[in-house]
Amino acid sequence: MSPLPMLPRAVIAAAVVFGLALSSAAVAARTAPGPAARAWLSDLVTRIDAVDRAGTRPGPGRGRGTVVVHVQIAADGAVQGAEIEESSGSAKLDQRALRAVQGISPAPAPPAALLGVDGIVDLSIPVALGH
Repeated sequence: MSPLPMLPRAVIAAAVVFGLALSSAAVAARTAPGPAARAWLSDLVTRIDAVDRAGTRPGPGRGRGTVVVHVQIAADGAVQGAEIEESSGSAKLDQRALRAVQGISPAPAPPAALLGVDGIVDLSIPVALGH
């Protein structure tokens, strides 16, 4: 695989991890996520991308856009809830992003540092599709 197709994914992953770190209620109460939290967030991005790629046919009709999905993940990695927080402007892309986020369940257990007092990680994830 050539480095060029990986570049957008790496850029997206970095932007999403940054966005996740800023939007997580658990992380906002702390100064910055540690290495374990960053690795877990990065893994989520990779998993979301893999679920989307597995469920989407390649080609020009896939569409492009960014959808912000609000997701709650339990201490055991189960996705407890997911909803569109900010639409891409395309219902088709919004549903695709929602399916990709829901499809990561169960994810690996999140680091304790990201869990809120209710035992849930509460995140807003910008999901870039077709980039």
